Amino acid sequence: MTPLRPATSVTRDLPASPLRLAIVAVSVGAFALTVAGIVITGGLPSSWVSDPPATPDHAAGLAFPLVGAFLLVHRPRSAAAWVMYVGGIGCALNIFGSAMMLRAGADGALATAGHYRYVGGLGWIVGGTLLAIMLPLYSPDGRLPSRRWRPMVAAAALVMVAEAARLVVRPTPPAENYPLPRIIPNPLAIEALSPYHATIQDSLALLINVLAVLSLLSLALRAHRADPTTRRQIAWPLTSFALYIVCLLAGESWWLAGTIATGLIPVAIAFSMLRYRLYGIDTVVSRAFVAAGLIAAVSAVYFGAGALAGLTLSGYDRIGGLAAALFAGAVFHPLRRLLRRWVDRLMYGTHGDPRALAARLAQEVGEAEPANALAATAAVIREGLGVTGVAVEVNDPGTRRVEIGLLDPAPRAVPLIWHGEPVGRLLLGSPGPRRFAAAHNDRLIAVVTPYMADVVHAVRMTADLQRSRERILTAREEERRRLRRDLHDGLGHALTDMAMSINMARINLRSAPASADRLLAELRTGMDAVGQEIRELVYGLRPPTLDELGLAEAVRALAVEGDPQVAVETEGDLSDLPAAAEVAAYRIAQEGLTNIRKHARARSATVSLRRGESLVVRVQDDGHGLRTGSRSGVGLLSMRERAAELGGTCVIGEAPGGGTLVEAVLPIPVGRI
Repeated sequence: MTPLRPATSVTRDLPASPLRLAIVAVSVGAFALTVAGIVITGGLPSSWVSDPPATPDHAAGLAFPLVGAFLLVHRPRSAAAWVMYVGGIGCALNIFGSAMMLRAGADGALATAGHYRYVGGLGWIVGGTLLAIMLPLYSPDGRLPSRRWRPMVAAAALVMVAEAARLVVRPTPPAENYPLPRIIPNPLAIEALSPYHATIQDSLALLINVLAVLSLLSLALRAHRADPTTRRQIAWPLTSFALYIVCLLAGESWWLAGTIATGLIPVAIAFSMLRYRLYGIDTVVSRAFVAAGLIAAVSAVYFGAGALAGLTLSGYDRIGGLAAALFAGAVFHPLRRLLRRWVDRLMYGTHGDPRALAARLAQEVGEAEPANALAATAAVIREGLGVTGVAVEVNDPGTRRVEIGLLDPAPRAVPLIWHGEPVGRLLLGSPGPRRFAAAHNDRLIAVVTPYMADVVHAVRMTADLQRSRERILTAREEERRRLRRDLHDGLGHALTDMAMSINMARINLRSAPASADRLLAELRTGMDAVGQEIRELVYGLRPPTLDELGLAEAVRALAVEGDPQVAVETEGDLSDLPAAAEVAAYRIAQEGLTNIRKHARARSATVSLRRGESLVVRVQDDGHGLRTGSRSGVGLLSMRERAAELGGTCVIGEAPGGGTLVEAVLPIPVGRI
C-alpha cells in the first residue's frame, strides 16, 4: 500500500498538479450537481415527486465524489479510490439527470425529459455497478482478493454495458401502473422489444443483485482469511456495507436509514485505508454480532418456550410466560459466552483465543528452563495481546527485568500474585497494529497472569537456590582455606620444630643429657599444643560433644557454661537425626545462647528441641528484646543461612512475654521421620 503523504505536502503540491486539481474540481462539481438535483426535486409538483424523496443515491452523490477525491489526492494509484470517485460521479449524474427529467416532464417538455433520462439512467448504471459490485471487490487495499475474481469483474462490465443498451433502446412502457402523470418517451426506443423487455429487465436486475451479493461475500471471505491486522482494516467497509444491505432488505420504510448507511460507506473505507489503527471497529463489530445473536437466539428461545408452555399448560398463561422467561434466561449467559468466543475467533484468529493463548503459555512454561522462561513467555504474551512491548519485573534482591519490544513511558502495570504473595509486575505497552477490544484484552490478561506468576516464582526460587549454592560453595572454600592455613602455618611449623627438637635431643643425649632432657620437655609441651590445635580443627568440622553426648545433652552442656540460667526442653526422639540437621540445630542453639549472654541482659532463657515432621529449635529469653532499627549481625545471618541450607526457615523476633525468640524449622527427610 502506498504510504500516506503528509497533509502539508499534499496542500503544497496541489496547485502544481493538474490531475489533482481536475480531480478536486470534478468532485466539487459532482457534489454541486447532487445538491442542484435535490433543490430541483424540492420544487416539483407533488404528482411529479418521486417516492421516497431520499434514496441511497443522494448520499452516494454527496459523499463518494468528495471522499474519493480526498483518497486520490493522497493515493493516486488506489483502484478502490478511483472506483469510489467515478461511482460517486455516476450517482451525482443520476440525481441531477432524474431531477431534470422530472422538471422537464412537469413543464411539458417530454422530449427533453427523454434525453435527461439517458443522463440519469447511465449515471445510475455506472454508479450502481461500480459501488455495489466493484467497490467491495477492491476494498480496502485496491486489489482483488485473488485472480479467481477477475471473471466477476468482466461479468460486471458486461452487465453494465447490457443494462446501458437496454436503457437506450427501452420500448415505451404501458400506460397502466406508470408512476408519473405522463409517459416519458424514449427517442431511440425499439418497440419490437416490448414482449421481451420485462424479462430482460428482470434478468439483468437479478444478475446485478447476484453479483452484488458475491462481491460482498468476497469481502467477508477476505476478512476470514486475512491476518488480524488486515481483518481489522476490512472490518470497517464490511460493517458499513452490511448495515446498508440490512436497511435495503428491510423495505422502503428503512430508506432513510439506508441513505445514512450509504453515506457512511465511503467514510468507513477512508478510515480503513488511511487511519484504521485509531478506531476500535473491532469492538463495534464484536458487540454488534454478539448483541444481534443474543437478540435473535433469546427471542427464538423465549417465543418457542412460550408456545410450548401454552400448548402443554393450557389456561395457565402466566405460568407459560414465566417458564419461557426462565428458560430464555437460563440459556442467555452460556449463549453470550459462546457467541463472544466465536466472534473473538473471527476477529482476532487463534492469537486472540484465550484457550489457545493459555495452551501456548503452558507449552512454553513446560519446555523452557526457568532462566529462559521469562523471555519466552513475555514474547508469547506480546504476540497474544498485540501490544508494542512487554516487560516482566521480578521482586528479588537482585532486581531482575526482562523486556521484549518497546514500552511507553507510563506502561500498564499488572501485579503478579503467586498464592497471595506479590512476586513481580507485568508491564504492557500500548496497543499495536493488531489491537484488541479493551474487554478482550482484560480477558486475555486474566488468562496470562497466573502463568507469568508461576514463571516469576520459579525464577525467584531458582535465584534463591543459586544464591544458596554460591553461599555453600563460598563457605566450603573458606573452610578449606582456613584448614589449609591452620595445617600449614600451625601444625606444619609445629611438627617441623618437633622434628628438629628430636634431632637435637639425640645429638645431645650422650654429651649433654641435661640439654637433651630440656629439649624433650619442650617437645612434650609442643605436642600438647599440637593436640589442642587438632582438637580445635576437629571441633570446627563437627562438635565432638554431638558424637559423645547426642544433641540434647550437647545443648545442655552449652546451657551450663555461664549465666543466665538456661532450661533445656526436648520432645520426640533426637537420637537418629541426620548429621546436617544435628549440626545446624546445635550451632543455632549455640549462637542463640551466645547472643543472650552478650546482649540480652536476661535473667533466664529456654532452649526447646522438638522433633515431629521437622526439627524445631526454639531459643527464648526474657531480656530487653531486639532494638528498634537494629541491623542483623553476623550471628543472626549465620542462623538464617544454616536453616536455609537445609531448606528450612529461621525467624527471629519479639517473644510473646517480652524478650527475644529464635525459632528455626529444619526439614527431616521422609525416611528419617
